[in-house]
Amino acid sequence: MAEFPKCNAVPSSERMLEIIKAQAEISKIGPDLGNVIDAVCHLAQNIVKADGATVEFAEEGEMVYRAVSGSLTPYLGLRLRKETSLSGNCVSTCEMMYCKDSAYDERVDRDACMKVGAVSMLVMPLPFNGVCIGVLKVVSGKVGYFTEDDMCVLSMIADMLGASIHHASRNNTSELFKKATTDYMTGLANRASFYDELRKKVTLSNREQANFGVLMLDMDGLKFINDTFGHQAGDASINEFALRISSVSRQTDTVARLGGDEFAIIATGIKEKADGDAITQKLYLEIDRPFIFEGQLLPFGGSIGYAIFPEDSSDMQALIDIADKEMYKAKRERKATASAVK
Repeated sequence: MAEFPKCNAVPSSERMLEIIKAQAEISKIGPDLGNVIDAVCHLAQNIVKADGATVEFAEEGEMVYRAVSGSLTPYLGLRLRKETSLSGNCVSTCEMMYCKDSAYDERVDRDACMKVGAVSMLVMPLPFNGVCIGVLKVVSGKVGYFTEDDMCVLSMIADMLGASIHHASRNNTSELFKKATTDYMTGLANRASFYDELRKKVTLSNREQANFGVLMLDMDGLKFINDTFGHQAGDASINEFALRISSVSRQTDTVARLGGDEFAIIATGIKEKADGDAITQKLYLEIDRPFIFEGQLLPFGGSIGYAIFPEDSSDMQALIDIADKEMYKAKRERKATASAVK
């Protein structure tokens, strides 16, 4: 639809101050590209007061939501055809795109826009080594919501993200995608990668009528370890937890750290409840073993819950919610047992 001319507006001093503050915060994140794109996503949404924002990467003919915020939060890992989307158009031309009303814009994927509630959009290209590898996009549920001032602000934010991408992945594009989908501390899949893999697994399993399981795992006592033994001990505990759950999982499973003390597994070996119980037992035997760090015995352990596709649900988010609920139930039971022993 309508496109803004080349940015000539100067953002207000208030907005410039917000951007300067954001630059300082992003610089503290360091080389963890997954956390950087997540932070930039929230920043873009907040500064232009959009309903939602996403950072999409172009991957094998598709545009993939690798970071999300606001109204787009439920769509982490969403994949759209590059050739039929506004984001794909932006990547192909490496030019900013503005959509005033998606209902009347032939460049957009209208079904996708209706699904995510994107009526008007600003899409900014992310160049890397001379090639546009993705976009920063903000959306609104209102027609013609964004201004030229918003476009200029988003351009600055995209430049910040571009610098971070270059700093994190100087070598090649494949290294960039690896860093964008990998948890920096543990080397496991990150939250974005987990949601992407789960969406693909649900689609494939619906087609092939195959069962699988989703396990949610939460470390027990990480805050106590950090407060009592220091953050170095806490980081060592996170890495040890990642190693232990990976050692029990199959090569075909997806093991991910969702952030903090939260982990998840997409388990291909779970076909029924007996399988889920068996895998859970194996995981408990591994993660409940003592962990000694620098001569100190740390209070190490975790709680686990699972859900089975499609027995418990065929909906991706419902599977996560059910497994999460079961995990917190297990956590309460373990605390009660520990208190009774005392």
